[in-house]
Amino acid sequence: MRNRAIILCAALLASAVAFAKPAAKKDKKAKQAEPEVVFTTKTDTASYAMGVAIGSQMLENLEKGNYNKGVYAKAFCDVIFGNPTLMSADSATRYMQHYVKELQEEAIKKSKEESAQFLEANAKREGVKTTESGLQYQVVKMGEGKKPTANSKVTVNYEGFLVDGTKFDSSIDRGEPASFGLNGVIKGWTEGLQLMPEGSKFTFYIPYQLGYGERGAGGVIPPYATLIFEVELISVDN
Repeated sequence: MRNRAIILCAALLASAVAFAKPAAKKDKKAKQAEPEVVFTTKTDTASYAMGVAIGSQMLENLEKGNYNKGVYAKAFCDVIFGNPTLMSADSATRYMQHYVKELQEEAIKKSKEESAQFLEANAKREGVKTTESGLQYQVVKMGEGKKPTANSKVTVNYEGFLVDGTKFDSSIDRGEPASFGLNGVIKGWTEGLQLMPEGSKFTFYIPYQLGYGERGAGGVIPPYATLIFEVELISVDN
């Protein structure tokens, strides 16, 4: 099947190349926005351009999903050339919906297990304390200023990480501390920052129940993710 798919797509490529002409040498003085023409007709050039654009997007999705490129190419070429397919378009759509749902459920299960294992092991580390809610924290530096309340506005520097070390946010990288009210952030922050006098630096290990929950956030924080924050409380503003 894979060889057949390669032959089909090779035939498609050969038929396109037969109508192509060598790309003109780029004029160094030409405007950067000038489109490149690679075929003798605008329609052929547009067709090729669409193939490159869509193909590039498809390749990215194929690699992310770990799909079989040969089988995918076979199905794609069959549809394009009007050949018989092994399943209807409706059946294919239903199967993909089911398949994607299974993948999501597996990813959620894996994320929950990894988070639970991480927190269980982390709780045993020296210097890590666990509150009644499940929040874990470690004192890096203890300040001597006043502590905020649940309704205080604070200014902090912070960096946020997933348990695999991926950094997803950082006021330090932006070059500017963040100011916000403690009644408008995730529960782990609201609780954790009230443990910190001004001038303190803590590391928080926040279970998903005190973070972004079952949905995650912004496509950056996955569902059921345990979060690690390194937080420095600069000031309690009110």
